Amino acid sequence: MTVASMPHVVVVDDEVDITVLLASYLSKHGLRVSQCHTGRALLDLMVTDAADLVLLDLGLAGEDGLAIATQLRTRWKCGLVFLTGRSDAIDKVVGLEIGADDYVTKPFELRELVARIKAVLRRIAPRAADHPVDPPARPRLHFAGWVLDPDARSLTDSAGTQVTLTSGEFDLLLAFVRSPGRVLSRDYLLEQTRGRESGPFDRTIDVQVGRLRRKLEAVPEDPQIIKSVRGAGYILIPAIDTRL
Repeated sequence: MTVASMPHVVVVDDEVDITVLLASYLSKHGLRVSQCHTGRALLDLMVTDAADLVLLDLGLAGEDGLAIATQLRTRWKCGLVFLTGRSDAIDKVVGLEIGADDYVTKPFELRELVARIKAVLRRIAPRAADHPVDPPARPRLHFAGWVLDPDARSLTDSAGTQVTLTSGEFDLLLAFVRSPGRVLSRDYLLEQTRGRESGPFDRTIDVQVGRLRRKLEAVPEDPQIIKSVRGAGYILIPAIDTRL
């Protein structure tokens, strides 16, 4: 793999020692790494050398990490993983609502961080090296007036208008439409979409379901497509029609 073909990861942290450490470690795992120490530096770099994934510390000194993430999500399509402190539960929830693909809590294991980054990269941009032969087209999934296309990773409404989903939202919806009428636990959904088990206070799936409802449901407060099953998880109600 040439340097130019390596996934580009930008590490954003105001502590230079941390960015140097992460850049050194990630570079040894097939990633091209840039370092930024302010939100402004990140946004400037995205214009000239856009990242495939941004690893963003929410605790940048004197800056609002969530505001930086919002600007990033508004202007670019890239993976977004947050670094957060153990006590930043609110920031984690808000970050997921903004559209973060994952978050890692400090202190963290470097091997876990690499695994999380590569999992997000696989979800957002499957690479040709992983698929040397073009796979057969998968059928589009029709439900309640919506069309989910697994190959194009797109969702369109009955009028053919495409609705923007984050990679996490798309993977979650795909898990639902693959198992219509079946109650899916939060642990199962987290494993399918994030490749990990939930913690005791992990609200990742609840936040993502809430975001999906706001995009799918006519009345999000009275959902008819994705319903909650108390104490068990969530269930997709409509039948699925598969067509190419």
